[in-house]
Amino acid sequence: MRKKLSGLLIVGLVFLLAGSLLAGCGSSKNTPPPADPGKKFVLKLGHTGAPDHHYQVGSVKFAELVAKKTNGNVEIKVFPADQLGKQRQLVEGAQLGTVDMVLTSDTLLSSFEPTVGVLNLPFLFKDMNQVSAVLDGPVGKKLDDALSKKGLVVIGWWENGFRHITNSRQPINTPADLKGLKIRTPESNVVLETFNAYGASATPMSFGELYSALQLKTVDGQENPTTHVLSQKYYEVQKYLTLTNHIHVAEPLVMSAKVYKTLPAEYQKALLEAGKEVAVWMRKEVQNVESKEIEEIKKRGMEVNQANVESFKEASKKVYTKFEPVFGKELIDQIIAGK
Repeated sequence: MRKKLSGLLIVGLVFLLAGSLLAGCGSSKNTPPPADPGKKFVLKLGHTGAPDHHYQVGSVKFAELVAKKTNGNVEIKVFPADQLGKQRQLVEGAQLGTVDMVLTSDTLLSSFEPTVGVLNLPFLFKDMNQVSAVLDGPVGKKLDDALSKKGLVVIGWWENGFRHITNSRQPINTPADLKGLKIRTPESNVVLETFNAYGASATPMSFGELYSALQLKTVDGQENPTTHVLSQKYYEVQKYLTLTNHIHVAEPLVMSAKVYKTLPAEYQKALLEAGKEVAVWMRKEVQNVESKEIEEIKKRGMEVNQANVESFKEASKKVYTKFEPVFGKELIDQIIAGK
């Protein structure tokens, strides 16, 4: 009987030892590999901006910072103007691990993680200081965590800017002037509902298709920051620019979680540090150049007018009524308070 018990104990110890070894192997998958000075990593970063857009300038700055912080062991190759593919394709590829990094909009990411859509509520942000406080604070962290569960690591909340309306038909003073106009919007439920609430016929469309749609008059107008009006040459196919600041859109740089986990911890840290540094630069850049861009747009032949913003804010109330149950009043109030 003693021999039988001893045998069972030995078998049990063998199974326990094997189990602990397996558990140790499993946990190692979540531990970044140590940095090897002789090993280099090459990462591709795609974005939709033109080669002269601040997306490109910021991406190049990011590549330089990362190279410096990693002693040249991490190289970022930048591909503007959808050279690697459309934004949605790149985000999907990042989730799968077939795409390294993509600079995309929070509007597009909201179709992957709905909580991100809260950032696109109309007139939610009053200025860039509030944007910084929110995205660099607890709200930004909450959105980072939500996106990480979708296989995406936020490297930095970069900047798109506050949006304005252009069209080829008439000046827009109040939402009533949008009635009957087909306005291209990004693929965002919040932005779609906002422009439908303003009386327009909101038409979702990818950014890369927009110029030809305006040229062919498939849509009458669009809404974007002034930088896009210039860099995408919308002044060639649009007559009127209406300044509204109706929605702010961030441009987060996201990375495939699968690719991120293959990097040594010190390189992961370098990416996050560089991403935050570029975010600070880009917010200042966007804020500083808008007035100059408006003057340049006028020189290019567009008529510019200031909208009656209060009338747009009034029309936006029904958007909040619709989405407050979706995002939660507490989160919305936290953003409005700039926390």
